[in-house]
Amino acid sequence: MAGRGGSDVAPRLTLTRAEGVARIRLLRSAGIGPVAFRQWLDTHGSAQAALAALADAPPKTRDGSPWHAVTAARIEDEMAAVMAIGGRYLFHDQPNYPPALRMAEGAPPILIMRGDVGLARRLPVALVGARNASAGGLRMARDMARDLARAGHAVVSGLARGIDAAAHRGAIEGQLGGGVGTIGVMPGGIDVPYPPEHAALIEEIAASGLLITQLPPGTAPSTRHFHGRNRIIAGLSAGVVVVEAAERSGALVTARWAAEDGREVMAVPGSPLDPRCHGSNRMIQDGAVLVQSADDVLGMIADFAMAEALDEEAAPTPLPHSHYRARDAATEPADPAPVIAPGPAADSAPLVDRIVGLLGPVPVAVDDLIEQTGVDAGAVQAALIELELMGQVRRDPGGGVARRV
Repeated sequence: MAGRGGSDVAPRLTLTRAEGVARIRLLRSAGIGPVAFRQWLDTHGSAQAALAALADAPPKTRDGSPWHAVTAARIEDEMAAVMAIGGRYLFHDQPNYPPALRMAEGAPPILIMRGDVGLARRLPVALVGARNASAGGLRMARDMARDLARAGHAVVSGLARGIDAAAHRGAIEGQLGGGVGTIGVMPGGIDVPYPPEHAALIEEIAASGLLITQLPPGTAPSTRHFHGRNRIIAGLSAGVVVVEAAERSGALVTARWAAEDGREVMAVPGSPLDPRCHGSNRMIQDGAVLVQSADDVLGMIADFAMAEALDEEAAPTPLPHSHYRARDAATEPADPAPVIAPGPAADSAPLVDRIVGLLGPVPVAVDDLIEQTGVDAGAVQAALIELELMGQVRRDPGGGVARRV
């Protein structure tokens, strides 16, 4: 059974180079999205035949000019750029195409991947959430991702600051302990690290995990690209876990798509006093499953895992029973505006500002702040004293610190 709008196309065994180039040409040409691509392919049997038909009777574009396909030379240049960085193409009807994604609505007909393609078959679980996450949220995401990786599940996220990065790093820790790696879905070209300060993390994932994008090399991230990235994250995964998300967060959009594709939707509860948790707490009100550990997550995706175990060659059957029903606010992505030039890295902000950003109304351990800021204990303690004198933080009797509200 395919998810809403998903594809149940049978994988094909071979694809000639000429047909591969033609498919990339067709998809990269103006006005051809995933739906039109599949329609032309179904109608004519191959991209080569579709391009020939379009050349014989080119349709009109919106401005009335004749439609033109992207040139083969341009695609050859693109393919050379993909090969230069160690990437490869994967088409929607090839056996290695991620089986869960193939069933999802809006699945990209062509992916560019770098790393261990087999990871996408390791029953991935997505962990997503706030970019300006609290120290507690970052700790939760890292620990949960580590434990999921050790339990044999690839951890999917979007390479963003905050929860995404913590999830990727936690999964890498789990992999070092004998577990599975992490999958990073890129909002731009396979050769465009974003955000720039995650360049080293992205290279580490390429070496031990998997990077995925649907965009050609050299593409800079923009709002619509973040939108597509979140679709892929949801489609790849057996379930999506949201750890801290404000109202109208992009993480809520990812959760909505996951529910529509029949995947389990989960959320970690947070303080109602912290705006970073308002969206994720509302998810629980709307039917998302409350989870607090990797064991909770594993229990929720057990049915999905069993479906895959019964037929390893078939795409897993999406679950029809997700109780999560997103409200209308979740239809608006809250990803950044088109990227012209990246802003300063979070690590360049004054230490006191970084600590305030990591704190919420729930106390966290000072050791967590030291780990998240990456500076020595003396500097963190001095900054906390300064913030106490300013009346911005309070000490908990148990030794933790929290932001005053």
